Amino acid sequence: MKTVNLSEKFSQIDDYWNPRVVGELNGQQVRLVKVLGEFPFHKHEHEDEMFFVVKGKLKIEFEDRTENVNENEFLIVPANVLHRPVAEKEVEIMLFVTNENVNTGNIENHQWKRDPKNLKKI
Repeated sequence: MKTVNLSEKFSQIDDYWNPRVVGELNGQQVRLVKVLGEFPFHKHEHEDEMFFVVKGKLKIEFEDRTENVNENEFLIVPANVLHRPVAEKEVEIMLFVTNENVNTGNIENHQWKRDPKNLKKI
């Protein structure tokens, strides 16, 4: 058991859309990721996904609307809901997801897909 300093952990991340694991609990992972630009539309068929914005402003686009998530706010995207995170400027996000969560959900794209078993721990 050690305290996790988010600023320190985010300073170790120098790329975008590449989540890092900073903790695990009850079959869930706490992941940190920096994002910039648009991620592809995707969905997670069996998993909810929680986006907590630590720094910046994130837009999450859905088929019928867009939700803005500001610093110190979070949004839970239910399983099987098509969504796309968008960041006009760099955003730091903490994700709460299952250990099996693949960040691209149902999209098969080698550029974006991250195998949850191979995510770097920081």
